[in-house]
Amino acid sequence: MNLAERDTALRELMDDPDCDPDALAATLERFDLVNRSIGGWGRVWRRGIRPRLQRLGRPARVLDVGSGGGDVVARLATWAERDGLDVEWLGIDPDPRALEVARTRESARVSFAATDAAGLRAAGETFDLVLSNHVLHHLEAAELAEFAADTRALATGTVMHADIERGRLAYALYGIGITALERGTFLRTDGLRSIRRSYRAEELESALGSPWRVASPAPFRLLAVADGDA
Repeated sequence: MNLAERDTALRELMDDPDCDPDALAATLERFDLVNRSIGGWGRVWRRGIRPRLQRLGRPARVLDVGSGGGDVVARLATWAERDGLDVEWLGIDPDPRALEVARTRESARVSFAATDAAGLRAAGETFDLVLSNHVLHHLEAAELAEFAADTRALATGTVMHADIERGRLAYALYGIGITALERGTFLRTDGLRSIRRSYRAEELESALGSPWRVASPAPFRLLAVADGDA
């Protein structure tokens, strides 16, 4: 497998509007286990998100863009409550199939809506923190630039976009490790395609440009960070 360059011609099965709805729902539900295992959000919470929210000294609003099945934002909300932080969480996704799964994770502090970053920007919404998980590698160059601008325009504080870091070891380990979870889902095919579409750190930093900074918070993970300009 040649992973020297991004394979942007690949498309993920779950992005097909006519894909098997049962397999899609199972994929979105089991992303929770995948993200818990390899998402690196625990470290991002401890070192990045929690300190920023604590410094506010007031109730906060956080936005998860492209929230999919809602597992990441729901888990962050649980950690916030555990740590005594008053946070209102909103996950957005334009795909009604994803929202159907995500809304099973709604709570008093977590809600989901059928929109995108551009829609919220046009509505004049702002948030203390804006984040996403596994969105960037789906986007073409022009879409990436628009997404980066829209999400910065929504944030009065910080923007954090997490994604996969492309590499041979990540590809090999994921192919082996996903076996126990893949049955009845798109997890293997789409996960491997995601890795092939994903960036390396220097590529993503170049693609995003200033003022974005890209770090690796966990093995095989990237985190692009910038100050908001809302």
